Amino acid sequence: MTTHSSKAGTKGVPRAAREQQVLAAATEEFGRHGYEATTVAAIATRVGVTKPLLHQYFGSKQDLYLACLDRVGDRLLGAVRTAMAEPAADAPPTSLRVLAALFTALEGQRDAWFVLYDATLPPDSDAALRASYYRTAIDDLAATGTADLLRSAGAGDPLDADALKYAWRGLCTALVRWWINHPDQSPEDMTQRCARIFAAARAIGLTDEEHA
Repeated sequence: MTTHSSKAGTKGVPRAAREQQVLAAATEEFGRHGYEATTVAAIATRVGVTKPLLHQYFGSKQDLYLACLDRVGDRLLGAVRTAMAEPAADAPPTSLRVLAALFTALEGQRDAWFVLYDATLPPDSDAALRASYYRTAIDDLAATGTADLLRSAGAGDPLDADALKYAWRGLCTALVRWWINHPDQSPEDMTQRCARIFAAARAIGLTDEEHA
């Protein structure tokens, strides 16, 4: 009986399963080393297949990156949108809900954050443009949240909101990088740690104001 090429795999592994293995390995490689330093050969070696097979499945290196990026970008964007939906009365603050959603979405593949925020993408390439689309969409959501936060604090300068949006992205990146270096920490651990850090920051602010 002949197996259709769309379902055929290698070494007895169905093609669909092999593709998932490739995407998982490629996401980790791109996330850890960046687009520029990652090679298709290294990904093929990790999966245990040949470089020509990867090209057959996914096309060029950029095509493979885009396949990884779409999965990561859709997952993170969906997580942020869900976290920012109308909360229940007793829900945590929006910032904590968003961080909890990001940690949960990244668990098991924490380096995936840096697939989206990769500074080594070739300028004006399809890869850079697609990554920019996802980053902009997430930044737009962050801008909405930071503007609301500042308005509630009586700050109406739009440049304050813009600055806070960039600071928020940097904070998320720093937290994910720290989390990668502490693999024993669960998403719940990270969310609780962020809650303690935010509480401490508020307390310091109140103390400074009291002694100003």
